Amino acid sequence: MPSLVTPALPAGSLASTDQPDITGDGVLLRPWHADDHEAVVAAFTDPAIQQWHARTVTDDEAGDWIGQWPQRWQAETAASWAVIDDGVVAGQIGLRRIDLDEGLASISYWVLPEARGRRVAPRSLTALTTWSFATLGLHRLELSHSTANLSSCRVAQRCGYLPEGVKRGEALHADGWHDMHAHARLASDPAA
Repeated sequence: MPSLVTPALPAGSLASTDQPDITGDGVLLRPWHADDHEAVVAAFTDPAIQQWHARTVTDDEAGDWIGQWPQRWQAETAASWAVIDDGVVAGQIGLRRIDLDEGLASISYWVLPEARGRRVAPRSLTALTTWSFATLGLHRLELSHSTANLSSCRVAQRCGYLPEGVKRGEALHADGWHDMHAHARLASDPAA
């Protein structure tokens, strides 16, 4: 059925280019490499990351997890970057559920234990937000986290993601259903 609205971004906005490196305040966001395998295994065996992302990986699955991202970039459905801080992988940040027609995407991120306390998440989120609006041309970025995840809430607020409400019982974690805070930024919002 034809739409009466021109898509916010044309098909090919991602697939027509290679996934870029993105620089920010002391961080580099770059596509995942096969040799990042150990960092991915370390992340998904960390109890805090498991708690909030409800995932774990085996050694073999870590390679598959890294290997999926080029195809998802080409399909224009999702993207993930390794966050490099002080020359090593410190975390992950990504665009999930990319919808070019609507000009929106959801954000996810995690930080490895040894990199916590250095503002890796807000520096990465600021870099990805700036690129997503200024270069890619998205209109809206969404971010959600468990209401029990106060650290993630502070990151969202520090980066100008306004609270939009609570989604009751939206996410199933290992310890049961969690209410989720919804945050968002629009391209027209003032910089944080």
